[in-house]
Amino acid sequence: MKKRILLIATGGTIACKKTEAGLVPGVTSDELISYVPEIRTFCDIDTSQILNIDSTNIQPEHWKLMVEAVEENYNDYDGFVISHGTDTMAYTAASLSYLIQNSYKPIVITGAQKPINSEITDARMNLRDAVKYACENIQGVYIVFNGKAIVGTRGRKTKSKSYDAFESINFPFAAYINGNRITHFIKDDNQTEEVKFYKDIFPNVFLLKLAPGMQPDVLDYIGEKYEGIVIESYGTGGIPFENRRNFLKKLEEVTKKGKVVVISTQVMLEGSDMEIYEVGIRAMKNPILQSYDMTVESAITKLMWSMGQTKDLNKIKEMFYTKIHNDILFENIIL
Repeated sequence: MKKRILLIATGGTIACKKTEAGLVPGVTSDELISYVPEIRTFCDIDTSQILNIDSTNIQPEHWKLMVEAVEENYNDYDGFVISHGTDTMAYTAASLSYLIQNSYKPIVITGAQKPINSEITDARMNLRDAVKYACENIQGVYIVFNGKAIVGTRGRKTKSKSYDAFESINFPFAAYINGNRITHFIKDDNQTEEVKFYKDIFPNVFLLKLAPGMQPDVLDYIGEKYEGIVIESYGTGGIPFENRRNFLKKLEEVTKKGKVVVISTQVMLEGSDMEIYEVGIRAMKNPILQSYDMTVESAITKLMWSMGQTKDLNKIKEMFYTKIHNDILFENIIL
């Protein structure tokens, strides 16, 4: 029996048309499928158009629309494919991993570097691969791109134009897809809990990337405007405290005001470990969190999700350090 798949279209390059203003999403969900008619030979597929925008314009409110689209149709389909722009795809994949938990059905996100109506494009292969992967007996959220399946909490766009645009960060690829052959490299746990859809997300989170010469009083402004702050520090993570630009004093002030601070790293691989250097150990004397091996995209969206459920720091800390869809592997975290 063929699997029933729902394609949820949101726009992005895959759906773009050429205009005088540049590439603009305009291809509909039904049109997307018409470019890959062989999909109907291995599954029954329906479509839903909930957005048609460039993914640069994607906001947390749009993630909620995607969650609603999956929830409303969850019992009627065996799997879901979300077509999406590549620029914020990693954020969407991470956020949906937190907003839709314990899914025993696949939710696969894909897109393209070239529009599907282009003569030479990766769109047709990516869409076909995504639908094929959504027909597999897998669980949870994944990105499918350039023949690779990536766990939703581990994806990152690492190339701006090439077809092999996405990598899996600090975690193996979930699978390779080559035509009809799918080679799996990780095994999903047997899902025993009920799928849970979350309605609340707290978008009032700021990402600050440190750079030499930055003035610490930037945290004064950020602390007035935002309740959550993710700081992309250097190396294994740390906060500069050299006298002329002492960030530690400002960090202490914002945490005393109840702001939730997560320290991440600008280094893409291997993650943070703030118990090695003085710059990390001194910072950890404040009530802050660190991302360990999580991607920045996951750290930001997980903080948004957890702060959407509670404002209690201890509960946020417990939620942030609870492994969800293989987002954090670091062991011996002290709660």
